[in-house]
Amino acid sequence: MNKFFTMGMLTLLLILCACGGNKQAESEAQAVEPEAAQKSTVYFTKDITPESLVKIYKALGVEPTGKVAVKISTGEGGNPHYLKPTLIRGLVEEVDGTIVECCTAYGGSRQDPKDHWKTIHEHGFDSIFTVDLMDEFGEIQIPIQDKKHLEYDIVGDHLQNYGFMINLAHFKGHAMGGFGGVLKNASIGVASTHGKAYIHSAGKTTDAALAWNPEYLAAGDTQDHFLESMAAAAQAVHDYMKGRVVYINVMNNMSVDCDCDGHPAKPELLDMGIMASLDPVAVDQACLDKVFNYQGRPGDDNKPLIERINRQHGTYITDYAEQIGLGSKDYTLVTLD
Repeated sequence: MNKFFTMGMLTLLLILCACGGNKQAESEAQAVEPEAAQKSTVYFTKDITPESLVKIYKALGVEPTGKVAVKISTGEGGNPHYLKPTLIRGLVEEVDGTIVECCTAYGGSRQDPKDHWKTIHEHGFDSIFTVDLMDEFGEIQIPIQDKKHLEYDIVGDHLQNYGFMINLAHFKGHAMGGFGGVLKNASIGVASTHGKAYIHSAGKTTDAALAWNPEYLAAGDTQDHFLESMAAAAQAVHDYMKGRVVYINVMNNMSVDCDCDGHPAKPELLDMGIMASLDPVAVDQACLDKVFNYQGRPGDDNKPLIERINRQHGTYITDYAEQIGLGSKDYTLVTLD
């Protein structure tokens, strides 16, 4: 009798402990849920100086691990709007970073590595920094989550030498994407020449000579395919870096044309500031909101840039990037000024 009583009490205690454990687990899940639902944080400063660039980077509160890649656009020959070495020098030195780039896929002064190095030198980068043309000697395929158009992402093989990345983008217009920010800088920017052709054609070809042919080019009704491909490639790079990336948009010299254009239109919108986040979708969205909600005036007109973005359905990239889980368009803006 005592034996059965003891066994019964033990069973009852186990049941009570299990129930208590389940309640505790439910309580913990409920405690985590609001935190998971928090908005992404985007930092903003209206000052565009070497000091403010370091300040906004430090506000992100992330310590780099391993060799640090600072991904910028070195700018097409003849383009005056790229981020100048004097502006970014303090940040690059702060993290002991290496400027990284890849070759283009449209001819010009940066498709051939030899010509690209000449442009890098003319724009003053290799005189101040260590510069790595990541696809100069080869490329690799990296996994991609969203395979709607692409089976993989093709990037410069030197990407595998880095443990941390600062995605330092110049926010401005773009002839095909509508605008260029951190999502473009991660996708097209990190892609090799073949990778750029693959993204621009939404997976139809890796041949740069064919990528601009109307038969292959993602345009017109398939413009969204190009934007979806960019979002997927940006996610592939983020995943490959295991999320060890910070994202910064500098909103200056905001021409309707990209830094890849050797003869860009003169900016009609005055400089706005710098945005930074750990979430690439949030920081691009915050910049879009800043431009679209701005009250323009003569000599400081946001309409041309808005028209360029709308013409290319450019805002769709943040919609799709959020849809595939790269980040959130919902953010909290923290002003550092």
